[in-house]
Amino acid sequence: MTRLLQPMLAGVVTALVGFASSFAVVLAGLRAVGADQRQAASGLLALCLANGVVAIWLGLRRRMPITVAWSTPGAALLVATGAPEGGFPVAVGAFAVSGLLITAAGLFPPLGRWITAIPTPIAAAMLAGVLLNLCVAPIRALGEVPLMAGPVVLVWALLSRFASKWAIPGALLVAVVAIALTGPSLGAVDVRPVAELTVPAWSATAMISIALPLFLVTMASQNVPGMAVLAGYGYRPPLRGILVGTGLASTLGAPLGGHAVNLAAITAALAAGPDADPDPGRRWIASVTAGGSMIIIGIGSGLATALVLLSPPVLIEAVAGLALIGALTSAISAAVARPEGREAAVVTFVVTVSGLTLLGVGAAFWGLVAGGLMLLLQRGRAPRVSPEPEQDGDRPSAGVSGELSRP
Repeated sequence: MTRLLQPMLAGVVTALVGFASSFAVVLAGLRAVGADQRQAASGLLALCLANGVVAIWLGLRRRMPITVAWSTPGAALLVATGAPEGGFPVAVGAFAVSGLLITAAGLFPPLGRWITAIPTPIAAAMLAGVLLNLCVAPIRALGEVPLMAGPVVLVWALLSRFASKWAIPGALLVAVVAIALTGPSLGAVDVRPVAELTVPAWSATAMISIALPLFLVTMASQNVPGMAVLAGYGYRPPLRGILVGTGLASTLGAPLGGHAVNLAAITAALAAGPDADPDPGRRWIASVTAGGSMIIIGIGSGLATALVLLSPPVLIEAVAGLALIGALTSAISAAVARPEGREAAVVTFVVTVSGLTLLGVGAAFWGLVAGGLMLLLQRGRAPRVSPEPEQDGDRPSAGVSGELSRP
């Protein structure tokens, strides 16, 4: 039982961080395309249930830490798109079609081969770029809410030194206590789940303005980086089953208001990294636990939603950033470990950190593109070698690709 504790705690933290860090974007996106309060709450519940079921199924089937999340970029896209003509039922129809497109992508083998062929330095650099903004959140929190963030960071630092596996759970517990002590009462919160069925309606305009962009954004900004994160940690699961599973879950969840589920990108590192378990072959326990935790959070989403809404957003981001410090360290080490891929990795990192959004697609995808093009341009060129030979003490010992060479 003791051996199960570390990955299970990592899974609980993964679910809490995944929910808390972006559920407000989901609610805003659903309301923007015409959902009322009950329909938006139902959509959030549907996404939690779909995430949990698919994560448990994939984790048990593949014995890999395959974390599933909702499409945060997709929700942001909905905010920008606005309500379609015909209202929320038309949007629900577009959600269902987008899910079918993801399923179709899973049945197209060349796409899977292209995504899983991402070189490790590029994948690791993209991961580092994705993680960086969250990892500086604790510093921002100390400036914005010092009385709340200070104890969180202090407990994390002390536990990292004396009981490292308890560092993030301890920090999260302190954050919850701080919110409970400083926020208004939760006594009037309705914790009952809401399931509101919306009959889909169909519109050619909505297919073009919602379904197709949602599919493209979800694939480019979530599934591609998600596979890259797994590859960076040494896991290369078959993409076909993942896309078919998440695509069908998206389609089935659409009538309840869910817009899209997909591979996790940022939170995937919490379950796939060494902090989840020193043994890479046991980290699937973390993703399965995350799936079960997400189902529980969804059922009690009224209380969880209220608790997070009562807290400063930067405090929740700070906890996520502390949880990802180890993952950022490993990603940077792996990105620059090989001289022949170092410059391409740095290009990937810089573009990813830039926050560039082009054609509705986020910076993580364009970072992969830029790094890949740089790698192609440098192919055949002799790598630059540092004038000082690398000493054993300077060599990264826990790089993403080195430590996790097997699933």
